[in-house]
Amino acid sequence: MATVSPTPLLKDELDIVIPTIRNLDFLEMWRPFFQPYHLIIVQDGDPSKAIKVPEGFDYELYNRNDINRILGPKASCISFKDSACRCFGYMISKKKYIYTIDDDCFVAKDPSGKDINALEQHIKNLLCPSTPFFFNTLYDPYRDGADFVRGYPFSLREGVPTAVSHGLWLNIPDYDAPTQLVKPLERNKRYVDAIMTIPKGTLFPMCGMNLAFNRELIGPAMYFGLMGDGQPIGRYDDMWAGWCTKVICDHLGLGVKTGLPYIWHSKASNPFVNLKKEYKGIYWQEELIPFFQSVTLTKDCTTVQKCYIEISKQVKAKLGKVDDYFNKLADAMVTWIEAWDELNPSAAKSAELPNGATK
Repeated sequence: MATVSPTPLLKDELDIVIPTIRNLDFLEMWRPFFQPYHLIIVQDGDPSKAIKVPEGFDYELYNRNDINRILGPKASCISFKDSACRCFGYMISKKKYIYTIDDDCFVAKDPSGKDINALEQHIKNLLCPSTPFFFNTLYDPYRDGADFVRGYPFSLREGVPTAVSHGLWLNIPDYDAPTQLVKPLERNKRYVDAIMTIPKGTLFPMCGMNLAFNRELIGPAMYFGLMGDGQPIGRYDDMWAGWCTKVICDHLGLGVKTGLPYIWHSKASNPFVNLKKEYKGIYWQEELIPFFQSVTLTKDCTTVQKCYIEISKQVKAKLGKVDDYFNKLADAMVTWIEAWDELNPSAAKSAELPNGATK
């Protein structure tokens, strides 16, 4: 008798966003897990180059010409010649959830040798609560075989909605250029079977190559900044989004999880090229982190959009003097929110409702 395969989780509620400059042969390996879902491919670089997508995938592809056509002058907020362009896919999506992955990430195996369905694990992470206000020493209390430990307050055991699921990588670790240079042969072989909520008030380095989030809860904060062509910095796109997102999640009472699932990161980027892109970021970061640790959001910041606009004002006021780049970035943050609201008018309207009001 033919076996009936179960319907994939959230099949009609999730888009997979992939930034690329090359043919997407890597999708063959992901076919058993990705084929049921809709893909949004954001083509970076030369828009006249044709990109091949394997047969049988349901996808839409946007290149720079499409981005310019759809956003008009507001397209200036979307990076060019940098994987930060992926955030256009978040904006154009109409689904509740997003999973984003890089085209050099393959299916990893767990310690028993079984292929890891990264997408399924991300969905599980997003669909169960987070515990940002009190750390559980057994990690995620909602997983099978775990629970809240003795001494965990019962009033906090319901948890809060999970906005972000941050996955990890086997093989090539996500290191910065100086670390790559001193450890060129280092590979991550450690599979840690754990998921944890990042505590409230703690920032983290968010990597965009194996990441899922609830677009309705946090989408407008997932702006990957101004990077790449014409900008003084690269490789800080996901970091910027992560810092903004975490500050906003903490303010709005949302959770961020990190840990499982793993993907197999297949190739290391050139550390010398990376150093050129990251140089200013490594230097600026020493001021950026204290800035994000001291950002204050008032009670009036009741929506992600309002929080984000408020952060942009503080970026201009406090980081503008570090470098003029941050004045440009602050303006681009506002442009991004305007473009998001234009493409997602119903979300913008519901965002305007006072707390507790129903449509």
